[in-house]
Amino acid sequence: MTQTLDDQSQNEWQTLQRVILPPQAQMDTVPLYVDMGTAAGVQIPTTGESTKRDKRPRTISSPAREAHAEDFLSRVSMMVRPGERVSFGTYFNAFPASYWRRWTTIDSVRLSVTTSGAGAVVVYKSNARGSLQRVDSQRVEGDVTTAFDLSLKPFGDGGWYWFDVVAAAEPVAIRRAEWQASGEAPKRGSVTLQITTLNKTDFCLDNLRLLAQDADALDVLQEILIVDQGTQKVSEADGFAEVKAQLGSRLRVIEQANLGGSGGFSRGMYEAVANGSDYALLMDDDIVVETESILRLVTFADRCKTPTIVGGHMFDLYNRTVLHTFGEVVNPYRIQPALPSEEMELGHDFMVSNLRQTPWLHRRCDVDYNGWWMCLIPTSVIREIGLSLPIFIKWDDSEYGLRAKSRGFPTVSMPGAAVWHVSWIDKDDLVGWQAYFHTRNRAITALLHSPYELGGRVIRELQQDDVKHLVSMQYATAQGRAWAIEDLLKGPEELRGLLNTKLPEIRKMLSEHTDSVFRPDPDDFPAPGMAKPPRHGQGFSRPNKVMLVPWALKTVAKQLVKPVVDSSRERPQANIPHMDNKWWRMSQYDSAVVSNAEGTGASWYQRDPRVLRRMLADSAKLHGELVARWRSLSTEYKNALHDLTSIEAWKKTFDEHTVSDSR
Repeated sequence: MTQTLDDQSQNEWQTLQRVILPPQAQMDTVPLYVDMGTAAGVQIPTTGESTKRDKRPRTISSPAREAHAEDFLSRVSMMVRPGERVSFGTYFNAFPASYWRRWTTIDSVRLSVTTSGAGAVVVYKSNARGSLQRVDSQRVEGDVTTAFDLSLKPFGDGGWYWFDVVAAAEPVAIRRAEWQASGEAPKRGSVTLQITTLNKTDFCLDNLRLLAQDADALDVLQEILIVDQGTQKVSEADGFAEVKAQLGSRLRVIEQANLGGSGGFSRGMYEAVANGSDYALLMDDDIVVETESILRLVTFADRCKTPTIVGGHMFDLYNRTVLHTFGEVVNPYRIQPALPSEEMELGHDFMVSNLRQTPWLHRRCDVDYNGWWMCLIPTSVIREIGLSLPIFIKWDDSEYGLRAKSRGFPTVSMPGAAVWHVSWIDKDDLVGWQAYFHTRNRAITALLHSPYELGGRVIRELQQDDVKHLVSMQYATAQGRAWAIEDLLKGPEELRGLLNTKLPEIRKMLSEHTDSVFRPDPDDFPAPGMAKPPRHGQGFSRPNKVMLVPWALKTVAKQLVKPVVDSSRERPQANIPHMDNKWWRMSQYDSAVVSNAEGTGASWYQRDPRVLRRMLADSAKLHGELVARWRSLSTEYKNALHDLTSIEAWKKTFDEHTVSDSR
């Protein structure tokens, strides 16, 4: 139903989501907010020979045009030029109807659009397959507010609502547009927004400034808490006094020892419970936040049927139209992050394929957890299931999501709520100091949550990865992984004591291995050269799947007995870019200089058969013990889970490691 409204009738409805536009300084993000005609939708094949040959949806495209910065009048209003069409079928402005239908008490919504000028408003919806369906339209003229009442019943498995505005011979100004709900509004939940930081002062200050400029977002924030675990203090940075004056008593800085992400985020959870907030909103330090996302997360969570963890998505900070992932689950057999459907892709670029062109974005994505780059957790959930495991970094967010799920608390990765985050695509956190935490914490998560005997494939994959690192001459990484299993076998009572002590030990160990000592200048290493060139000059190629296992066994055996070429001790045999640092290639060298993922330096990998023999034997012994003790260890960790994550246990840790607490 379409109707024209006056201001009085509008007041009977509450805003669920308002249309927003990019700030002038972020015009590179326009495709996330408005679609300037790059697509009209997706056509789903039906019958015929062409369908048999190609079952993929066909995109119906219209000529693309660039957005004009001057058309964006404010954060909520814009101008549509004469004869042109603007669509709000976009990431930030389409309405994710299937999520509201599945998780909240809402069964219908109203789209309210206030315009000036002559033209038309056209409403569309999609289904879970991504097919476009026209719903309604209304001609507009003069200053008018037009409303469309829309049911959520058809959105069981997926689908969005959105609208287009078409201008006639004169421009049309969109003054305001909102997706609304009727009935009695729930009490607006209060939020403690917490950022854990380690020497990212510029990022922290920039986000504090963004928050200070958004009065609507500030209204729901009971407290903004910076948990500073670094040596470069936010409170001592240039510009802090100014932003402190803007935020006043709402801003609080706690300085504590470096307890990792789990210690920092647990502090935020703890303080949110202590100050009576309804939610703890956890955010990373190296992000840029779309502040409207805060309102959307809270509004959604307030209306959920049961207490629900609601997370935002992550876009690439340096390629701002690229979405990291639409949602993640944990593969229960492997205890590894996975995508919920085969069609979904990592690193989707909305500049290349917008919402209406991408069918898999219309299927509702149900997840196991949400990354803590932006995650809203009800304090009622925290009181019942506790805080994070004391595991420093890695797997804290996914374990928490699995734990919550097992206790009946779902997680929703909410479309239209997001941050821009420094991407880890150009990082490699499976080598170096983080390898210890990846290995140990993945195994702990398996001990706690795997439904399979002996953790499914976890132990086998852990040992296989050890072999890959060792034949790649990554001895420092392999040593860290060995320590991880050793500490795991010591039992859960050791975890909390390692929070602030293990990382210094790992860093000291890394400094003693050439494969983890990085130098910024390539000329710091001798020029490469091989005493014997590759066979036929073809270099090294990856073995096929059929031959992979025998090839790997042969390679390991060769490395165990084959002497190191003398010349490779004096100079590397090759310079290897990070993207070519694959185990099957590195296993063919005696030494090589390998660049790191960030491109800031390189280290010298050097093969040592004696180290290889010792570490392979240690790995076999440790994983054999892990197999033998898996069932008893699983029981130990499960029995200790409450004490490890309790508010009382974490309070003792915070009391011991707090340096200062100031408003």
